[in-house]
Amino acid sequence: MKKEHAVIIPVILAGGSGTRLWPLSRECHPKQLLPLVNDKTMLQNTMLRVQALKGFAAPIVVCTEEHRFLVAEQVRAIGGEATIIIEPVGRDTAPAVAVAALEAIRRDEEAVILVLPADHVIGNEGNFAAAVARGTSCAVQGHPVTFGIVPRSPHTGYGYIRKGEVVGGDEPPVFAVDCFVEKPSLEKAGQYLDQGYLWNSGMFLFRAAGFMATLKEFEPLMADCVAQAYAARTQDLDFTRLDSALFSASPANSVDYAVMERARDTVVVPLDCSWSDVGSWEALWEIGEHDGQGNIFIGNVLAEEVTDSYIHAGDSMVAAIGLSNLIIVETKDALLVAAKDRTQEVKTIVKRLMLEKREEVRRHKKVFRPWGSYEGVDCGERFQVKRIIVNPGATLSLQRHFHRAEHWVVVKGTAHITNGDQTIILTENQSTYIPLGAKHRLENPGTIPLEIIEVQTGSYLGEDDIERFEDVYGR
Repeated sequence: MKKEHAVIIPVILAGGSGTRLWPLSRECHPKQLLPLVNDKTMLQNTMLRVQALKGFAAPIVVCTEEHRFLVAEQVRAIGGEATIIIEPVGRDTAPAVAVAALEAIRRDEEAVILVLPADHVIGNEGNFAAAVARGTSCAVQGHPVTFGIVPRSPHTGYGYIRKGEVVGGDEPPVFAVDCFVEKPSLEKAGQYLDQGYLWNSGMFLFRAAGFMATLKEFEPLMADCVAQAYAARTQDLDFTRLDSALFSASPANSVDYAVMERARDTVVVPLDCSWSDVGSWEALWEIGEHDGQGNIFIGNVLAEEVTDSYIHAGDSMVAAIGLSNLIIVETKDALLVAAKDRTQEVKTIVKRLMLEKREEVRRHKKVFRPWGSYEGVDCGERFQVKRIIVNPGATLSLQRHFHRAEHWVVVKGTAHITNGDQTIILTENQSTYIPLGAKHRLENPGTIPLEIIEVQTGSYLGEDDIERFEDVYGR
């Protein structure tokens, strides 16, 4: 017997690398964890969106090992709560949703899950909430639900949904899904627009048990691998950690291909709102607020006779003269200049950076850690200088290095330092030297951020020259 009121659990998919938004989005700090449209990150905006839905449970967030502490901190910063599940390796969206479905079933066998990517921009949030309410009533009745965006223009970057007959008597109506259509040519996209097709948003609602039943029917190996990985899960601090080997054995596939295109009685709820999956710099320009010349300027930008362009100045002033339809993005270690209509090709630059094993594809100069952050200031042959910020009450691991020595100078705050057999307290303008091979640890016992300058010297200065003995973050 079905319950009168189903438990509804949002599932936020926060994996992915967002390569087409390089150089802001990088492997270690991808687009969903960046503030691209306002002062909140895309993940935080998604969290706030689901917090506004009345009667919904706290969300499940699925993310990667590398991003788990950033995700946890961003959830905490907006006063949110979430169950965070670590995805050991990327296997596309279907296995990630399956893990969340199993967690939802553990809580309530009749749970309904609302699946949302963490990197969508949605306007008209009242329309979004109304569409979710309509979809929920369908999902409770056993219909897998997808949300179709009412298109504003022909677009070749999205898949489409062809509507079938009206289902039920809801107003506005809900439709049976006639078929899903791949990303079209521009000519086809225009025809789809005229024929009332909807954009496939990649947002879904279904009973968790129904999703797993469909997955077992059409992707039995995936369902089995995910179930075993979930059954062997462990708790690591505030994170749920899946069995890596079992999860890695799962085939990779998307929710669309693995389930939605095969499921029976699927319906689509039209969603009339401004929407973007921010798949390129051009898309970010499209959804932003333009000046009188069609420009979006962020940071220290000085422009003369510039039109229809997006210029993002990170740390330096960017001056532009006589430009049109360009994307310019500046960071401390990279500068992107591209024609606006060719920003999808940024991924080819990223592929080259990967092949050349360039650090610019993985991380920014400023790198976030669970205890705070560090930033490269200068480097040369056999030396490197970093600015390190340690959050109040945070502590680095007890560690040692085999190829470098370190000299720490406290700039602000108070440092509790383990240096070999010594334990010392340093304050502003005081310093200590960590010899090569010495066990050491840095802690911030104070109530304000601790800032130090670290000077490394040695034959090898890579981040992998580290042996940890104790670590409160389980690394």
